[in-house]
Amino acid sequence: MRILVVDDDQAVRRSIDRALRLEGYEVATVPSGGEALESLAQSPPDALILDLGLPDVDGLTVCRRMRSAGDDTPVLMLTARDAVEDRVNGLDSGADDYLIKPFSLSELRARLRALMRRESSDKAGILSVADLSLDPATHRVLRSGQEIQLTTKEYALLEYFMRNPDRLITREMAESHIWSYDFEGTSNVVDVYIRRLRRKIDDPFPLKLFETVRGAGYRLCRVPGQG
Repeated sequence: MRILVVDDDQAVRRSIDRALRLEGYEVATVPSGGEALESLAQSPPDALILDLGLPDVDGLTVCRRMRSAGDDTPVLMLTARDAVEDRVNGLDSGADDYLIKPFSLSELRARLRALMRRESSDKAGILSVADLSLDPATHRVLRSGQEIQLTTKEYALLEYFMRNPDRLITREMAESHIWSYDFEGTSNVVDVYIRRLRRKIDDPFPLKLFETVRGAGYRLCRVPGQG
């Protein structure tokens, strides 16, 4: 399994390279976003570890270019920034998970394993909740026959809810399942994404699928409520 590591800090590249090779991965490293895009085009990896703050083409741009080209390689983004807005920007660009510097190599390895497990999991079969449908094979989402455009993480969060209809999903559960980073009581990343989903999934329709469970989390209901 081949991992591409992109970071302008040579010490970081070397430490990640050593740690992953000990796990049996094949590792390639590059110091810039431009070189990362060239490497991705020439020899696509099984996963990408991508620093956000690169000196030429930054990590957000690399990720966006990958996704716009149809490249769904799992991306673990590294950054020294810990604000919710920075997390949201990284996830909106198409990153699958987010790791704050400084980090432990054991945590990085665990996050990478989790990404690979999710990538290889069986996602066959169209999911349906009320008049909402989601096709994991094509990432197409429809409500009452109307196609709904979602970002990568909006889609991932909706899929998680649709695989667990009528079940209470706490913020901690959503963060752990979708983004894998440690839950913090002050984080509102999940709330941000639920608001976005509601604007697209619920607001244009009279029947509302998402339910807020005050003080606990959210639920996607098979039997929707009136607006």
